[in-house]
Amino acid sequence: MNLNDDIRIGTLVSAEDKAAYIRQILSYGFESFSLTWWENLGNTDLERTADAVNKVLDGSGIAISSLSVFGNLLENDEKAEISRRDFKRVVAAAANFGVDTVTGFTGRLRGRTVPESLERFREIWTPLVEFAGEHGLRIAWENCPMEGNWQSGDWNIAFCPDAWELMFAALPLKNCGLQWEPCHQMFQLIDPLPQIRAWKDRIFLLHGKDATIRHEVIRQCGIGGSEPFVLPRTPGFGDTNWTDIISELRLVGFHGAIDIEGWHDPVYRDELEMTGQIHALNYLKQCRGGTFVPNP
Repeated sequence: MNLNDDIRIGTLVSAEDKAAYIRQILSYGFESFSLTWWENLGNTDLERTADAVNKVLDGSGIAISSLSVFGNLLENDEKAEISRRDFKRVVAAAANFGVDTVTGFTGRLRGRTVPESLERFREIWTPLVEFAGEHGLRIAWENCPMEGNWQSGDWNIAFCPDAWELMFAALPLKNCGLQWEPCHQMFQLIDPLPQIRAWKDRIFLLHGKDATIRHEVIRQCGIGGSEPFVLPRTPGFGDTNWTDIISELRLVGFHGAIDIEGWHDPVYRDELEMTGQIHALNYLKQCRGGTFVPNP
């Protein structure tokens, strides 16, 4: 077994010309790429994109880990209808990219509680998850609150364990789960590490994003003052011990990708963005155990 086939370390690709962006960073050492779109596909021709991306990756051993459309699929407006249509288009085209997982937000009814969104969640996602299953695919929802909470929000109900309990009870299909990351739990002051064991059957992929909790700010100003009490960080710069994360993942039998979600770190940003991402890439590879050495 090759160590890199167990847990790959990659990055997100949100650029409009995904093949061109991948070509630019191909030599940096990423082992997977997660291709993302915001709300809808726009003018993307999925067949041409797949052909172009596959040509860039041909012979490299690098994989596309997932395709993602991040929109609110639960609302009743035209924008939500387009997001639903394009999410289904991505599921139908996933085989062209060689992926087995499509990801996004669950969506939510804006301004409503998490429980009030559940019936709509079941209505919209049951046929989509079943459609994915017919194509041999999994659906994974990112665990980002998108500044929402239990009482209200605009984008996503899949942000905390209480919500996951309700979601998977409402939609008990085995091919739906989470695109999990510790950062979003730390923003809620939740300890992320125990979640790996508790939700091992539902964690399909990871976003590589961390956080720094500023305890001195909490002591002085609380969590609702003018000074942010927590900051998003690129792995290797935050509070999380990713050696522990990867060890827990291996203990529960996880196989998949950790794709670095860049463009959030308040320090390693702008001209330092890729510097930070490559630091994270090398850090995560070391946390994974370093260079694979076969047994004699």
